[in-house]
Amino acid sequence: MFDWQDLYVFSVLARTQSLSAAARELQVEHATVGRRLDALEKALCLRLVDRLPRSRPLTEDGRALSRILEALPGIASEVQQLSRVASIDVAGTVKVSAPPSLAIHTLAPRMAELRRQHPRLNVELLPSLSLAALDKGEADIALRTVRPEEDALVRRKVGVVRFALYASAAFAEQPAEQWTFIGYDASRDHLPQQAWLHQIRRHRPVVFAASDLMSQQVAARSGLGAVVLPTTVGDGDPALRRLTVDSEGPARDLWLTVYPDLRRSPSVKAVMDFLVECVHSEPRLRT
Repeated sequence: MFDWQDLYVFSVLARTQSLSAAARELQVEHATVGRRLDALEKALCLRLVDRLPRSRPLTEDGRALSRILEALPGIASEVQQLSRVASIDVAGTVKVSAPPSLAIHTLAPRMAELRRQHPRLNVELLPSLSLAALDKGEADIALRTVRPEEDALVRRKVGVVRFALYASAAFAEQPAEQWTFIGYDASRDHLPQQAWLHQIRRHRPVVFAASDLMSQQVAARSGLGAVVLPTTVGDGDPALRRLTVDSEGPARDLWLTVYPDLRRSPSVKAVMDFLVECVHSEPRLRT
């Protein structure tokens, strides 16, 4: 396989018709042009120039190759233009990982705004309680309620997720000692909101568990029990009422994380700015 740099050097030589002129244009030594030419001829198994004492006229094969390479400057110009456009244009797909409650109630409702600002930009929203592995490309940007420990990541605290206890209006009329509860299954007991649920319920039972918050919320609407929800979710649900308990619900810092190289991408930067704006526009998420 030939070296593309050798091919470029030959294209300059073919145009200038002189080793010295080619060397001056390329800003290299005269001998360097000669070595590049020799390497290309060896790789192609062709004699491209006649080595005369004072000149290097092209052979028939050299002239044929030169005609093929006439498009090379235009191609290089197009590549440079693509690079310039890519460096300033906001386009393509950016993957965002976020907690489900944040993705559904804070981010998704405003995605049309981002699309109007950047019609060529697509966002792939990945609602998940699990931490997306940014180093494996599972997401480009992550919003997390756990402070990232990876040193290579750029991390920024952008808000706070607060929690409270909610139930239907009818359920709220029951005596507190008769309350039942809704929560995650035991695999989520490490979550601060789940630990707080166990703290405030004491001996009272968890009668329904679900791995997703939306199922818990819907069950609470039916009067099944009291549920711990982010205030951004519970306060906005007209079917639920915030319950008063003897301790304040937990608050979890919200972190925006990305790798430094990706942050320099105009598309990623546009999405990051949008995410921060979404969080800051929600009073319940402000620090």
